[in-house]
Amino acid sequence: MIGEDPPPRLDKALAEAAPEGAGLSRSRLGKLIEAGSVRREGSKAAVTALKTRTEAGEVFVIDLPEADEVATRPEAIALDIVYEDSDLIVINKPAGMVVHPAPGSGSGTLVNALLAHCGDSLSGIGGEKRPGIVHRIDKDTSGLLVVAKSDRAHQGLAAQFADHSVARHYRAICHGVPSRADPRLAGVPGLAFEDGGVIRISGNIARHRTDRKRQAVVVNAGRHAITRSKVLEAFATTAALLDCWLETGRTHQIRVHLTHAGHALIGDPTYGGRRRAGAKGVGAGAAAALAAFPRQALHAATLGFVHPVSGEALEFEAPLPDDMETLLAVLRQNQA
Repeated sequence: MIGEDPPPRLDKALAEAAPEGAGLSRSRLGKLIEAGSVRREGSKAAVTALKTRTEAGEVFVIDLPEADEVATRPEAIALDIVYEDSDLIVINKPAGMVVHPAPGSGSGTLVNALLAHCGDSLSGIGGEKRPGIVHRIDKDTSGLLVVAKSDRAHQGLAAQFADHSVARHYRAICHGVPSRADPRLAGVPGLAFEDGGVIRISGNIARHRTDRKRQAVVVNAGRHAITRSKVLEAFATTAALLDCWLETGRTHQIRVHLTHAGHALIGDPTYGGRRRAGAKGVGAGAAAALAAFPRQALHAATLGFVHPVSGEALEFEAPLPDDMETLLAVLRQNQA
């Protein structure tokens, strides 16, 4: 349905009204309009002009063609499946696995694995028979993500991610220990302390001006982002185990916000710089283990959402992976 104050042409109005993640970009909608696949509700006549004017409240029907086979190859890769039904699948992704094929990583991805696992059970999401990726976690972040297997699940999940109603908690190990007692944090823009020791970081995120592989906190630009975190366990003043949860979901959000606060993640090759943990309070062995940790210490631990078809409230939990558990065990054993 067309919303209030719609753009002056049909392709733009439909792109604005389409649920985020539904695979209906403006370019695809334009092709569907020109192909005669769009009509007003109650009419059999196709609307084929991109510049057709629309009015708020109008309903358009889009007749999607049969899905094409996706070009990505199915690959028989073992998956840690937490939940699966005919509409969606929840995966505990290992660190090191890319979610979606891209230049330089065209195989061995989660999508390759899902194509092999799901086979003919996939619907034509976005015009192709493929898994519906409605959110991602970084290659070297482990943990939970949900993937749609049907169009209706894809649209429903995408809507929940768009309105920020999906509950996501991460476990992270950071440099230093964020504390209200640290006067430095009082001067960090967008950082505030809430009841219960919760740290709230609010800062727009955009691509870094000079390094296109990084994101950065910016002013008067970028996309609004809020991260909350709480210290679960402190290791002297050297490192801390955090519970982090998202009000929004932006690229590298937790990594960028914690770096902005001066508490970059242990092992983060992009945002941690050359920072090294000191041995004071944890010992040389623990400091060496922190320095040697091979990835950002971040794990998507819990995921909660409403099933987009059944309406059932679902919540899943994935235990910490072995590498993070081992690091924490070393830190606990070596505290002075």
